[in-house]
Amino acid sequence: MNFNKEIYIEGKLISDTSSTFVIAEAGVNHGGDMKIAKQLIDLASEAGADAVKFQYFKAEHVVLKNTIKAPYQQKTTDPSESQFDMLKKLEVSKEQNLKLKSYCEKNNIIFLTTPGDIFSIDEMDVLNLPAYKVASSDLTNLPFLKKIAKKRKPIFLSTGMSYFSEVQMALETIYEYNSDVVLLQCTANYPIRDDEANLSVISTFKNNFDILVGYSDHTVGIGAAAFAIPMGAKVVEKHFTLDKSLEGPDHKASLSPAELKEFVRIVRKVDAFMGTTIKKPNLSEVYTRKAMQRNMVALRNLNTGDIITEDVIIAKRTNGLGLSPIYYKEIIGRQLIKDIKSDHIFDIKDFKEL
Repeated sequence: MNFNKEIYIEGKLISDTSSTFVIAEAGVNHGGDMKIAKQLIDLASEAGADAVKFQYFKAEHVVLKNTIKAPYQQKTTDPSESQFDMLKKLEVSKEQNLKLKSYCEKNNIIFLTTPGDIFSIDEMDVLNLPAYKVASSDLTNLPFLKKIAKKRKPIFLSTGMSYFSEVQMALETIYEYNSDVVLLQCTANYPIRDDEANLSVISTFKNNFDILVGYSDHTVGIGAAAFAIPMGAKVVEKHFTLDKSLEGPDHKASLSPAELKEFVRIVRKVDAFMGTTIKKPNLSEVYTRKAMQRNMVALRNLNTGDIITEDVIIAKRTNGLGLSPIYYKEIIGRQLIKDIKSDHIFDIKDFKEL
């Protein structure tokens, strides 16, 4: 498989050398209230995220009516309530999504939403999304992946609760129709312990698939994503909320408004720390290099006709003048054509021509 290593999302480049693409995951933290959804968009935009993401689904296409909640959902919502009833309250209609997308455009932030069922994929065509996010729960849903891949738009693919072999099968299914994929390491719980983040999987993905990678962060606080970036993550995703005390399955594992701003600030700072992959002196080092790097000088007085040996050379700081000791072999064995004194800065003109 030969996945694209440069992907554009509404003009923003995601590549191995680009800045990190930040997805602020609103998810279902609006609780079905469009006023809150717009406040979440405001917050994501003000924080400096590249995109804000919601979820689009019909509960009856996602879960059977008597399916129990996941353990984390039982802790954060009414445990006697079914998954179906919980999700039904969190649905956002196509019309509401259109309004949210328009609101994002006014706030200069990219609108994304995750299709939660196979029927939603086509229903979302009217939104003209720049990319699709596939939730971890659909990584093994190969018919779903095939349908979404045929849209031929970039895909963010989460990999929570999956085996490596399942990730490989998912990528093979998508690749038949689409090579614009960002593969996200993820652990599907809310929240997760630090030792469940498994950031090292990012390297596993990069080494085995030669693909753009990212990290969907479900840890507590803002720390893990910052460590994922030096490991190669070019996309980071994090849940956020207006208030962690609100009712809903994801609020307690989400960032507060202040934490989201700090999260984006730290990501941008890490991007700055990462710099370039090309090793050369920074512009700020040019004068430091001149003042601090050593060049070859004479260790003692020498006479015309003397042959240069290592024991008559010493490297000292010379304000950038003379020959670097990296080339010392070039003057060993050369014959002087003039007398020189101790601390003389060697020049190629000091020696008899070969």
